[in-house]
Amino acid sequence: MLIREANNEDMPQVLELIKELAVFENEPHAVEITVETLEKEGFGETPLFTCFVAQIQDEIVGAALVYFRFSTWKGRMLHLEDLIVKESERGKGIGEALYNKVMQYAYDRGLKRVAWDVLDWNQGAIRFYERSGAKLMTDWRVVHMDESGLQNYIKRKDS
Repeated sequence: MLIREANNEDMPQVLELIKELAVFENEPHAVEITVETLEKEGFGETPLFTCFVAQIQDEIVGAALVYFRFSTWKGRMLHLEDLIVKESERGKGIGEALYNKVMQYAYDRGLKRVAWDVLDWNQGAIRFYERSGAKLMTDWRVVHMDESGLQNYIKRKDS
């Protein structure tokens, strides 16, 4: 297994992993992103994310997508958007290898924090994160405003 930084040629396989994650999270129709968008936003003039992949022979079997954020308390930090391992390859240390790569990436850059979300029913992931020393913030709630909510908010605000 090779853990490396992704390139734009990896994005078709990364998109397939993203779709597999959506199925795992019971949101099979939620993925709107395209290969073209991943290529443009990850490898264009001003990349918005970094992606690490786990590769076995010519197949991408896992991916971790990260991007920089800013904390008003801590400064520059890293957000782990998704850590995905192909279902048929889980339990083989691939997720841990990707996780290690993300943590090393943050450490090497002197970042003050790495943050991510985990579904409350994903007990395997929660146990792994807790064993790694990560702190689950049980008193915080994740808040999202989706596209239709944003449109409705702006329309109401402007009326």
